[in-house]
Amino acid sequence: MHRLRSLLQKIDGRGYKAYKEIRGSYEFDGYRLHIDHVQGDPFASPSKIRLEVPKSRTVLKGEWETTSQRKVRLEDTITRSVAISIHEQDKRASGSGKSGLIAIDEPSQEVLERTSVQLSATSIFICLTIGLPAKGRTVLGRQAEKIFNAILPEIVRDSIFSLKEAALLKAIQLCDQQDAIRAFLEKEGLVAFIANGSVLPRESGVSDHPLKSGDVVPFQSPHSLEVSIKIPHRQDSITGMAITEGITLIVGGGYHGKSTVLESIERGVYDHIEGDGREFVLTNETAMKVRAEDGRKITSVNISPFIKNLPFGKTTDRFTSEDASGSTSQAATIIESLEAGTEVLLIDEDTSATNFMIRDQRMQQLVSKDREPITPFIDKVKQLYSEHAVSTLLVMGGSGDYFDVADTVVLMDQYRPYDVTSKAKEIAQSTATGRREEGGERFGDHECRMPSPASLNSRKGKRSKVAARGLKTIQYGMTDIKLDYVEQLTDPSQTRGIAEILHFIEKKNWLGTMTFSELLEKVEKQIHEQGLASFTDFPNAHPGDLARPRMLELASAINRLRTLKINDR
Repeated sequence: MHRLRSLLQKIDGRGYKAYKEIRGSYEFDGYRLHIDHVQGDPFASPSKIRLEVPKSRTVLKGEWETTSQRKVRLEDTITRSVAISIHEQDKRASGSGKSGLIAIDEPSQEVLERTSVQLSATSIFICLTIGLPAKGRTVLGRQAEKIFNAILPEIVRDSIFSLKEAALLKAIQLCDQQDAIRAFLEKEGLVAFIANGSVLPRESGVSDHPLKSGDVVPFQSPHSLEVSIKIPHRQDSITGMAITEGITLIVGGGYHGKSTVLESIERGVYDHIEGDGREFVLTNETAMKVRAEDGRKITSVNISPFIKNLPFGKTTDRFTSEDASGSTSQAATIIESLEAGTEVLLIDEDTSATNFMIRDQRMQQLVSKDREPITPFIDKVKQLYSEHAVSTLLVMGGSGDYFDVADTVVLMDQYRPYDVTSKAKEIAQSTATGRREEGGERFGDHECRMPSPASLNSRKGKRSKVAARGLKTIQYGMTDIKLDYVEQLTDPSQTRGIAEILHFIEKKNWLGTMTFSELLEKVEKQIHEQGLASFTDFPNAHPGDLARPRMLELASAINRLRTLKINDR
């Protein structure tokens, strides 16, 4: 600490690059400071530091890390504690650019595996970014001294050294309960579970926090769909609505909560923190939201189960398009999701291509099947389940034709769900649609593609350029990967994680030797065994702004590469 103070006093008033001299490690009272990266300019990306705190100085217990899920929950809880402490600081140093900034990769409502806090066998590593103070491009050494010798020690004291055993234990117990529900889903063949009392609506379209007005209607399962699950750390079971495997429709009038339920199920692939309202809304972790995506790139995808016999004899078993239509993009996304390992498709008619979802009797009479290349989803959804064990959860408010293929129908009425399966089946039997099934006897094959090494090229001029631009864009060399319609990507740190993984795949020359599924399996294995930081250039330094993406979102990014090429097999 005293050595760092002397260095800062020595470089006070010099040019900004003099800050490079402070890189290194320093002993403070109760922790060690590692200055891993020093920004070259006050307006550049902030400097990166780590705080290494011995576990023996905290209330942490080894028994709390007996599973990987518990470890992630502890790291998440500590990250949130540090973030709160940073927000409470009102002593930010002044100066140019990012001077005085102190930040951690702060989580939102979901619990994600992150690199912001990492637990080793003996220590807690906290990764922070800081803006080293400057006036213009002149070092403000006294201001920097205040950050390192006053503000940071206060943050550590108010967060790490003030952790409460009861709060940590409560977070771990919630983790155990969520794990127990997920195990129950898998054992019982369920797609999702929504606990009674859950609060599904959010504050607004730009806030993921729960709605807290007096008009909130807590979720209450229909009795016929209700299950009770025994979970640890509480005497009574938890009760709520179970969505079984197969084909489930969510129907109802506009503004009655259909899409709100679906959005909660979409996010149920992730755990949520206490107080979110969706702590006990849990979904099969491979569930994938698919939608129409006009204009996206499609590369060598076998969309023939849905689209074939195009004009001029164009085939669709290796279909490529630079500017796909809504129906074609939705068909491709389903096939790509199967390739990436999804077991559940989530579809909302509001974001789907109408001609992909349904072709009614009148249209069949006017446009005969030999003139229509598209086989609508309604004629493939049951085959998808029977042949590939892929369930579908579908929000549908405009077509009762799906009553014929649904296993379960849930009506949302004034934000309350009702089981109307029997009534829907009665209507289907008494009121024939008159339409002919067009799906054939089988769903059709989907092959495993092998991406070519030429797909990834991070060069931009003489350098590699790979950077996440917020939540929905990755700059990769000379091209942008657009993820605007990959709806279950929830945190910009996941996007950064995808960018790092793609760059690692390129540098290691992994493409060209394995299929999509083999590639995703290899990435997942490395994350599990070595951690997300292992994909960065300096895994033992400061990889503190990454969060773990699902392999489905990684596959989505690769499939949206404008430069993607597929090897012939």
